[in-house]
Amino acid sequence: MNPRLIIGNKNYSSWSLRAWFLLREADIDFDEHRIVLDTDDTAREIAEFSPAGRVPVLLLDDIAVWDTLAIAETVAERWPGKKLWPGDAAARAHARSVSAEMHSGFEELRSRMPMNCRAMGRRVALPDELTSDIDRIIDIWSDCHRRYGDGGPWLFGDFSIADAMYAPVVLRLRTYGINLPESARHYPQRVLQSEAMQEWLLACETEIEVIEHEEVGQ
Repeated sequence: MNPRLIIGNKNYSSWSLRAWFLLREADIDFDEHRIVLDTDDTAREIAEFSPAGRVPVLLLDDIAVWDTLAIAETVAERWPGKKLWPGDAAARAHARSVSAEMHSGFEELRSRMPMNCRAMGRRVALPDELTSDIDRIIDIWSDCHRRYGDGGPWLFGDFSIADAMYAPVVLRLRTYGINLPESARHYPQRVLQSEAMQEWLLACETEIEVIEHEEVGQ
């Protein structure tokens, strides 16, 4: 029986993308169940799968796993052959650190630049707090490229959980037209060229729902 992944709107749900992208890039077969967010029925529908009331949720046999980082760790444990953390101990600690940093931080980026895959060319104000978040993202991507770029095009050479955590940021910076230095451009290019990401973006174009409070910028 395939794992079942409960997600929200592909256009807006960045946490859903993280779990979905991880499974797809790792070539793990799964069934997908999409719940439309921000409706009168959303809370009830999600509650059928998770007491936390949020997506994504991964159903493995009779186990429900919620929260993206918990899902990622569970997938890495269940499919060790996929090698979803770097094999080198120092690189693995680094990958876990930047993944946890994304999981718990970047509040200004999240609130001021919500993921909106269908929107292109949007512009938002860039106060110092938001610029600081963007600069930190650039530093992470540039540092990873310098350290691990010889091993492959992902953050730590080969694809890892860290790439699933940062993939939605690529789309955010794309939506709001943030210019990147040369040292940080390699990674977004790799993410956007991924067949999994192209599949996700194509699905976004077919969604008809509009969540007004996520439609930010001009």
